[in-house]
Amino acid sequence: MAYHNELGKKGEQLAVNFLLQHGYAIAIRNYRFDKAEVDIIARKESVLAVIEVKTRSSLDFGNPQDFVKPKQIQRLVKAVNEYVISNDLDVEVRFDIIAIAKQGKTFNIEHLENAFYHF
Repeated sequence: MAYHNELGKKGEQLAVNFLLQHGYAIAIRNYRFDKAEVDIIARKESVLAVIEVKTRSSLDFGNPQDFVKPKQIQRLVKAVNEYVISNDLDVEVRFDIIAIAKQGKTFNIEHLENAFYHF
């Protein structure tokens, strides 16, 4: 497996661990619909948090969260709408980013709540 794939999987696991430590329940990982893949869908109280995980090996080319593009956001919104409807959920939906940057042998994790809105 390519290094960037391994780093991405490591980042997703770090994000899951982070969310669990902060009181979230993981509903599903890697939910796919149409052309979208939602990294993590989690619940905390009455909020359904849709989480895009961005992991980078360095900050040389910018912050991880800067790599979420409008087309990807549109796909995520479409996928989450399908998830909510197909599971008959009555919840507030929030779109978050967990930005992870490798710093030496450690990882810096930043949870950005309400990182973007659907349009």
